[in-house]
Amino acid sequence: MTVRVRFAPSPTGYLHIGGARTALFNWLFARKMKGAFILRIEDTDEARSTDESVDAILKSIQWLNLNWDEGPQTKDDHSAKGNYGPYFQMQRKEQGIYQKYVDQLLSGGQAYKCYCTSEELDNMRQKQTAAKQNPKYDGTCRSFSAEKRAQKEAEGRQAVIRFAMPSEGSVQVDDIIRGKVSFENSQLDDFVLMKANGVPTYNFACVIDDHLMEISHVIRGDDHLSNTPRQIHLYKTLGWGLPQFAHLSMILGPDGTRLSKRHGHTSVMEYRNEGYLPEALINYLALLGWSTEDSQQLFELNDLIDKFSLERCSKSPAVFDPQKLHWMNGEYIRNLSHEQLINRFKFWLRHNNAEPQFATWDENLMERVVAMEHDKAKTLKDIPGLIDIFFLDKVEYVPEAVEKVFKASSAKDVLQKVADRLPLQADFSPEALEAFARALAVEMAIGNGKVFHPIRVAISGRTNGPSLFHMMEMMGKEKVIRRINETLVKFFQ
Repeated sequence: MTVRVRFAPSPTGYLHIGGARTALFNWLFARKMKGAFILRIEDTDEARSTDESVDAILKSIQWLNLNWDEGPQTKDDHSAKGNYGPYFQMQRKEQGIYQKYVDQLLSGGQAYKCYCTSEELDNMRQKQTAAKQNPKYDGTCRSFSAEKRAQKEAEGRQAVIRFAMPSEGSVQVDDIIRGKVSFENSQLDDFVLMKANGVPTYNFACVIDDHLMEISHVIRGDDHLSNTPRQIHLYKTLGWGLPQFAHLSMILGPDGTRLSKRHGHTSVMEYRNEGYLPEALINYLALLGWSTEDSQQLFELNDLIDKFSLERCSKSPAVFDPQKLHWMNGEYIRNLSHEQLINRFKFWLRHNNAEPQFATWDENLMERVVAMEHDKAKTLKDIPGLIDIFFLDKVEYVPEAVEKVFKASSAKDVLQKVADRLPLQADFSPEALEAFARALAVEMAIGNGKVFHPIRVAISGRTNGPSLFHMMEMMGKEKVIRRINETLVKFFQ
């Protein structure tokens, strides 16, 4: 069997973490099995689907490097890559693909027209709920005669098309992850196949598309498990073979509730904007509901593809831990070369419209200090805060640093001596500057820290940061001396 899987997002918002995990697992399975990964846009929710969402979803998947073998290349692409298009459902509707199968079901008596209004349906559900019954469509229009249907149409009623669900027996889902799951037909309703305006519903359109696109495995979130028995009935009624189903566990926040915005960032683009690396996010998403026997945490991509299997996916919900993702991203950043990190940082600046803010920064110096602070960055967004001390016109003093360091009785004398003597310091290498500072400590009979710390706070405003003497060298003699003198004027006069 040729493996063909699909990721089929609805463009009603950004690509969220759960959707990205589903896309990843489909992609990994396709690559593992030497199959095809198809991207299909399910845009039948006309009220909420937008071009902006399509664009955001495509960009998110591209940023994650989950290259699709078939699917749209842009948000309005009618000449998509692949032989099973169009890959937008509304474009498929325009070609009459869904109407053909609705007509087939109607003519065979496996579907019928329903003329019930929304008010009538609401009243029906309220009565069922009051009677402690499972609220579902009661089949009012199922047995209408041709005359009754003509009467309803004469009243101007618009009809939806419903599937005629068997009332007895059961349907079984053979799920790769969850095993056998059985559903009683009596608990299923005569669900809508096509709305009155001719737009297909999710359950109908995805079955038609999955069959026509020859999808072999349907890998999706377990929120779709309840849809699966309805879809299986459609497959069997149309005389088609079933794909294999695999329903992934839901993703919870750290508090055990379903992952949502209250837990922090939920869209892929937010993580890009926050300076996360796509390969780190991919690695982390892979561990949400899947693991190796030895609980491996960090993977090269080819290793991840090689070890991935649907059988190792868990039935239990996965917990999204932002701190673990943050740690993992730091590990990936440390594994980059200095050149790679600099290129990633520049990419991040461009895509966050931050370049104008840093346009005046000396590019050569920026690259040098990024390399120097490489190991301290957990995200690309950390970098400006680590290196801006080299480029600010005025030192921005941290009040706690000032209070802690400048209150020492020796601080003023240390800074005054440094300000007087540094202009005479010909060698401004880190080694020479360290020797200069240590000699001053010996001369003043104070600890090295009593010299080092005032210099650091005077030139950076902080108690932490790069190696002091490398920082001084990179800032240059003129800026270091100017900042020390400005500190003396500001705090010691």
